[in-house]
Amino acid sequence: MSAPQPPRIAVALQYDGQNAPRVTAKGSGELAERIVETAREHNVAVEQNPILAQALSAVELDDEIPEELYRATAQVIAFVLSLRGELRRQPRDRQNP
Repeated sequence: MSAPQPPRIAVALQYDGQNAPRVTAKGSGELAERIVETAREHNVAVEQNPILAQALSAVELDDEIPEELYRATAQVIAFVLSLRGELRRQPRDRQNP
C-alpha cells in the first residue's frame, strides 16, 4: 500500500515585467484545483512545480516573492513567455557594448 499523496498546491503569480512577481492566489486541495481550472479557462499557462509551489505558498497574498525565489520563478516565467513566443533570446556570443 502506498502513502496517500499530499494535497495539490497552486499559487498564482502576477508579473508586470518591471517589479518582482506578486502572489495573487494560493490554496491547496479543492481550492488549488479551482485556481488551476480558472487559469486554464482564461488561457493562463500552468506550470507544475510542486517544490516551487510549496515555497511560494508561504508568501502572503499580494506580497512580492522573496529574493531567494527569484531564480526558480524566473525560470518558470521564461518558460511561459517562450511558449507564448514572447521571449526574445540574445545570442550568447554577443559582446556588451
